[in-house]
Amino acid sequence: MSSLASTSPSSSSSLVNGGGAAAAWVTKLKGQPRKNGEASFFFYDSHFRNAAVKVLPGEYFVEGEDLLIMTTLGSCIAACLWDRTAMVGGMNHFMLPEGNGESGRYGTYAMELLINEMMKRGASKGRMEAKVFGGGAVITGMNSLNVGERNTNFVLDFLKTERIPVVSKDVMDVYPRKVCFLPKSGKAMVKRLAAANEALLQQDRGAVTKVQPVAAGGGSIDLF
Repeated sequence: MSSLASTSPSSSSSLVNGGGAAAAWVTKLKGQPRKNGEASFFFYDSHFRNAAVKVLPGEYFVEGEDLLIMTTLGSCIAACLWDRTAMVGGMNHFMLPEGNGESGRYGTYAMELLINEMMKRGASKGRMEAKVFGGGAVITGMNSLNVGERNTNFVLDFLKTERIPVVSKDVMDVYPRKVCFLPKSGKAMVKRLAAANEALLQQDRGAVTKVQPVAAGGGSIDLF
C-alpha cells in the first residue's frame, strides 16, 4: 500500500457503524428521488461498516450526514467541498476542464453543480474549503496530452478565482486513486492504487479522445 494524503478536521465521526443501521440507511437512500447528475449507486461498505455512495464520472453528491462518498480516479478530478459551520459537504467527479453542453463531465459545470447544491443545503461559498484529488497520468504514452495536468490546473485555478481555499490535495503523478469523503465531519481519505483496472483505463481513454494535443508545458495522513 502506498502512502496516502488527506486531512481530518475533526477527530469525531458520525459513521453509522453496524450492518443493520447502515443497511437500512442504504435502503432508504435507494428509495428517494434523485436530481439529474446526482450519484445514485448506494451500497453497504464492509470495510468501513457504513452506508456509501459511489460518484461516477459526471456525477456529484452532497450530504449533511457522514455517508461515505466514494470514487475512483485516473486523470479525472474529484473536488470535495466542505462548510465546517453548516457541516455540509459534497464531491464531484469530472473528466475534462471544458466541453460542449451542460454536463458534469466537464469542470466548470461540475464545480457549479456542486457549489450550488451545497448552498441549497445551507452552506455558504465564503465558508467553503476544498480538498482535491486525481489528475494522474495513468495511461502510458499519453503524457503529451496532459489530461490529468490540465484537469488539475483547471480546478486549482477555479477554486482560487472563487476564493475557496484548498486545504489538502493529492494530485497528478502516475497513480490512480480511490477517494472517500465524509461530508459532515469533512474528513477525506485517499489511497494510491498500484495500477488502474480496465474500467478506469477505458474511462481515461474516453477522456483522451476528446482533447487535442497541447505543447508540454497540509493535513494529517489517513490510511485505509
